[in-house]
Amino acid sequence: MTEVLFYHMQNAPLEQVLPQLLEASLKRDWRAVVKVGAPERLEDLTNQLWTYRAESFLPHGTADDGPAEMQPVYLTSKDENPNAAQVLFLVHGAEPVGIEPYTRCVLMFDGRDEEALNAARARWKSLKAAGHDATYWQQSDEGKWEKKA
Repeated sequence: MTEVLFYHMQNAPLEQVLPQLLEASLKRDWRAVVKVGAPERLEDLTNQLWTYRAESFLPHGTADDGPAEMQPVYLTSKDENPNAAQVLFLVHGAEPVGIEPYTRCVLMFDGRDEEALNAARARWKSLKAAGHDATYWQQSDEGKWEKKA
C-alpha cells in the first residue's frame, strides 16, 4: 500500500513548503509528480518553483516542456505518472485518485481554509478505510512538522 502523508500547513504557504519537500524527494533520488486540483493552477505553480529561491534550481516541467520522462518533477492536473515517479504531491484540492503505483502520496492543505480542512478529513477517512498507512503532520508555531496521528 502507498504511504500517505497529510501536511496541514498553518504558518507557511504552499509556495514555501512544497519546494522544500520536492528538494528532499530529489535528494532521495525520487522522481515526483505534483498534481494540482485545477489546470489553471499549473502556470502559477511552475513560475513559483522557478523563482522560489535565487540560489537554488529545482528541475521541473509540464506537458508543454518536452518529454515527461525527462522531468524529475512533473506538474499536472491529470491522474498520470509519465515520469515513473515514486512520490505524488496533491495540492490545491487535487483528488487522491490512482495513488497505488506510488511509494508515497503527500496531501498538502491550508489549515486556515475550512473547506480544505473538511476535504482533508474526508480524504483521511476514505484512505484509511482503503487500508493505506496514513500519517498526519501539522506545522508548529516555529514552522516545524509535528506528527499528530
